[in-house]
Amino acid sequence: MFLPSIDNMPTSEKLYETRWLRLERIGTWDFVRRPHSDACVGILAITPNDEVVLIEQFRIPPQRQVIEIPAGIVGDEEEHHGESLADTAARELLEETGYRAGNIQQLIASPTSAGMTPEITHLFLATNLVREHQGGGVGCENIIVHHVPRAELPQWLAAQEAAGKLVDFKIHASLWLATNLPPSPA
Repeated sequence: MFLPSIDNMPTSEKLYETRWLRLERIGTWDFVRRPHSDACVGILAITPNDEVVLIEQFRIPPQRQVIEIPAGIVGDEEEHHGESLADTAARELLEETGYRAGNIQQLIASPTSAGMTPEITHLFLATNLVREHQGGGVGCENIIVHHVPRAELPQWLAAQEAAGKLVDFKIHASLWLATNLPPSPA
């Protein structure tokens, strides 16, 4: 059985491309990639009052309101090319929620959806938050910012799902990681 490696991976064929997505094929496998980035960040932001800062926005692909952690694409626009993962996390947190983090710690890097895209999601924990503005995103983003006490989060998320909203898995993954990570070396 032939198992491809990075050294002998066949070249992909571009099938279609827009400003934000490109459809490619390797052999018989079709997948999508972003033309300017293979990375995104997600930020679990926790206020000094132990509230989890979540965002809500209408997402066109599922045609529903989605509850998420703040997130964004790394280097997706020309002015952000070369930006570090931590800088992207800090920028997206500020843009979407209005918070600046005093501390940002990477939790994990993992494939977003390995059968569909080469994108890697980098999850961060943001603490020591200071509110600079109301948030809401930039451009055409219409983001609602929620502050949910961590102790009430399971019930709050269940109520959102009962109301027909989708809850993104990155909330659960980042909370688990933030709770179960060993302490950072001093």
